[in-house]
Amino acid sequence: MTGRTHIPPRSPDQVMRLARLGSFHQSRLSFMRQLLRRLATENWRFETTAFDIDARGVGHAVYTAQGPERSYSLVAFAHDLPPEDRSDRVIATAWDATFALFDGVPDDADIERLRANVPVQEEGRVSEKELTLSRANRSVRLWDHVVSRLAAGEQPDPSLVDEVGYLMRTTAVYGSGKFGAADREAIADRPECHAPFQVEMLTVYLIRTFVMDLVEHMARMQAPDRAVALTPEMRRRFGIGNSTGLGMAPFLVTHPALINAWIGAREEALSRVRSISHPTPDRVQLFRTCAARARQHAYGWHSEHPIQIEKLANLRNDMDLLNTHLETADLSADHAWNALYLWAEDRLSVEGQEMLVSLLLEPHGHLVDELSSCMAADETRVWQINGQMTTGALREILRDVYGWALALDWTQDNTQARVWYVSENKLEPRLGERFEEPLEPYEQPLCPGRDAARLYADLNADSTTGEPLGAFLLRHPEHRHMTRRAQIAALLPYAEIRDNTIDAVMMPIDMLRMKLSFFGASEFDPRSDRWVRITMFQHAPFPHELEDAFADDWALPPLNMAAE
Repeated sequence: MTGRTHIPPRSPDQVMRLARLGSFHQSRLSFMRQLLRRLATENWRFETTAFDIDARGVGHAVYTAQGPERSYSLVAFAHDLPPEDRSDRVIATAWDATFALFDGVPDDADIERLRANVPVQEEGRVSEKELTLSRANRSVRLWDHVVSRLAAGEQPDPSLVDEVGYLMRTTAVYGSGKFGAADREAIADRPECHAPFQVEMLTVYLIRTFVMDLVEHMARMQAPDRAVALTPEMRRRFGIGNSTGLGMAPFLVTHPALINAWIGAREEALSRVRSISHPTPDRVQLFRTCAARARQHAYGWHSEHPIQIEKLANLRNDMDLLNTHLETADLSADHAWNALYLWAEDRLSVEGQEMLVSLLLEPHGHLVDELSSCMAADETRVWQINGQMTTGALREILRDVYGWALALDWTQDNTQARVWYVSENKLEPRLGERFEEPLEPYEQPLCPGRDAARLYADLNADSTTGEPLGAFLLRHPEHRHMTRRAQIAALLPYAEIRDNTIDAVMMPIDMLRMKLSFFGASEFDPRSDRWVRITMFQHAPFPHELEDAFADDWALPPLNMAAE
């Protein structure tokens, strides 16, 4: 790199559309990547302090991660679950394995307390000593295959492993005060917890290690004289699955400052890379390799859902076009990365464009990784409404940020077809049909576009340009929440989704995908427009491998992996 000319971040009007957010991929800034970089850089140590599991696969284990200042322990309970009780639905009451992340190292009394509460999940209670609560179910077909192959002294079928990608999938990883666990505020000032969702990602990472140890243990119990362990290469092919539904979607609306921090960091990272005047040959070569790996990844990613089948077809075509273009593209030319990005905007689908964004960041950790420190947010800082702002100034903000919403006809049924509400049974977010179910009295304020239009109409009808907002809100307290959102969005450009979240054709899985991409998920596989299965930490190094060179080079599968 010989110099940079600043190319600004992309406009929120371009980025904050659901179709684009729903095409995001993992990147160097994803929370799994941040976690493993820290674990490797700080030389964390890992120890299995208990593994008391019988031949039926029933018992408990404890995995402790020791950092520079403190330790965290995954307490895992394995169960012998009848097939008829296995379900990924939130209403399930039994699982193949249940987990808690303990703050420190648990003693015998802690283990017994957790044994009485963790296996029943929501029906039990944990304490401030616990940071997360989780559960997982086996992928039965692959589980039985792996156990039987290892017990016979053989490795699993790579094609079957790659088809599924995981031996267990979690159906929840609860944190931040749920069911008695410690609030985030209790740990937010710890360096290892400053970035979002780090204890949740550590939980999943340790679950993956436990699952692989458990399947090898079950094979040894079945054939102690013949069973073999997984080879390191085969072991890394397994991630941890996850089933995620609508419960995650409102997070994007209810945490505008945090979402701005995430996307703002990503867009600043892209801006920095596009601003490089002349890429160095080593980074060009690394990018070309990553592009080839991304193409292989696209062809190895499968789904049976029509939405994802179409997106995968677009992505595969995009990766073919990109790799063909790279055969002749001069990446040593002036601002070659920016030229490549502009080429993609003309030639690739949104899915492919966003994959290219992730690929462009990959060779540039020296520019990108420091932005991880900007991805937390003190949401209380922007929560207070500025009542001294004039109504005229608020009208200008609404026209600027919510112009797309002011242009919609909110009297049309299709425009306001959906209702976000909370289920009485599980207190989980749900999405209903406004004109088919009597749900409107229970509606949650999760449609900023419509509420902005209502606020704008009342400002025009019942205020003067110079009137303080405080006076207007005394007459119209129903607009307090939207006034707050608008003032936040005026300060934080990526705080607001610029699309209708209650439209008849809105796809909730776009919201899920955006959040999961920041986690670092891959292999998105929708099961409907409202829930999706993903894979986490697939191809990642295990704790004992973190010192190796590939500790941060795992998010895309290695080239020619199928031939291993």
